[in-house]
Amino acid sequence: MKTTSGHCVLSLILGLAYVSQPNLAVAQQLAAGAQHTLVLCNEGVVNDFGWNLFGQLGNGFSNSNVPLEVDQLTVVTDVGAGINHSVALKSDGTLWAWGYNDLGELGNGTNQDSNIPIEVAGLTNVTQVSSKYHNLALTSDGTVYAWGYNVYGELGNGTSDDSNVPVAVSGLTGVTSIACAYYHSLAIKDDGSVWAWGYNGSGELGDGGNLNSSIPVQVSVSTDVVELAGGNSFSLALKSDGTVWSWGSNFEGELGNGNNANTNVPGQVVGLTGIVAIACGVYHSLAVKDDGTVWTWGFNLYGQLGDGSNADSNVPMQVPGLVGIVAVAGGYGQSIAMDSDGNAWTWGQNTYGQLGNGSNADTNLPVQVEGLCPTIISTHEISSNLHIQVFLHPVDRILIVRGTHENGMLTLLDETGRELMIVHAGEEETSVETGELSSGMYFVRYTEGTSDVVSKWVQ
Repeated sequence: MKTTSGHCVLSLILGLAYVSQPNLAVAQQLAAGAQHTLVLCNEGVVNDFGWNLFGQLGNGFSNSNVPLEVDQLTVVTDVGAGINHSVALKSDGTLWAWGYNDLGELGNGTNQDSNIPIEVAGLTNVTQVSSKYHNLALTSDGTVYAWGYNVYGELGNGTSDDSNVPVAVSGLTGVTSIACAYYHSLAIKDDGSVWAWGYNGSGELGDGGNLNSSIPVQVSVSTDVVELAGGNSFSLALKSDGTVWSWGSNFEGELGNGNNANTNVPGQVVGLTGIVAIACGVYHSLAVKDDGTVWTWGFNLYGQLGDGSNADSNVPMQVPGLVGIVAVAGGYGQSIAMDSDGNAWTWGQNTYGQLGNGSNADTNLPVQVEGLCPTIISTHEISSNLHIQVFLHPVDRILIVRGTHENGMLTLLDETGRELMIVHAGEEETSVETGELSSGMYFVRYTEGTSDVVSKWVQ
């Protein structure tokens, strides 16, 4: 069979053959942009899905309703999902960004979009990153840098000029945690105080006023805050006692205090105790309790509260069916949660596939993301040479493996490493019918004697 442009081609050419064993890979961190979602896998690679008009998925310009791996990106330790761009922190302390760049979001000194990761200029020793229309980066010495959109002073450098390279936030030292909101920024200092800067028309800065600020101002909240989150025009703070406090815009009930009035000073979210994690969507909020349950409130047009309805709520509602959850994230109209086993669950708007469940239908109840963080193949060197090429015919669902010999064996495995099929190899080429397999990520292992080689393929 000849290879055509309609085939999916995977080639693995090795100077050495390998004994290979699939290892379980799981999700370990979440981030949600406006219409796309990022998941950091425990192997240091990033999976993402959803809208991709500006290349924010990092693997071309096509939308995807199933998880894809970001190209050319490994050893990642933290991720940030901007509105239409993405950022990743590598283990060496460098930052890499991709997607929309008209406002300088990629921080590389240009305003040109990129559909592959490119390094953010001039930053080293970064320990945290957070993204929306602009980005924040925290370095190991407690300094905060910002770049991107700055009309309201959200970069915190005393100006209202956008920047396509990182600039230091003025007068802010000893920072231990950061959070981007859509038009303002938040930080916790090592003395437990909370600081904010940027847009303040609805009281987002929590300082008792409504004036924008292009430099940090202190939030009127006690000094026992351990985590921050920011939405479109509101802020959340998690205190060490497990309570959640909110301030800013409240038209959709996103403050969770039982009314819909804005406030420029922090107030307690009603009925929530034992909280261990918080997150904001554009107009909705999420929290994880110490019993592994998820609670949501605010805007619910697309079902992003996940309670089986599409009605807004100005008090927290439990998301049914979720247990063992350890992390949450919220986008424009979607929500995502991760359990302690590294499985991910999504609900809400799905126009662009941002729920990652293989469909484009909205849902107001959680659905599991399939094919997330596919199995990583670990390899151990032995002496020999093997060379195979794998072709999947997109219509006939026939897997063609070239480079085989009659004394070899082919084994098909799913993403968990479970054996699905074993086939005797043919001379030079082997065909395998795969039409009965569901869509997803698979592996084919070719074995000759004590040597084998593995390649992944997508059904």
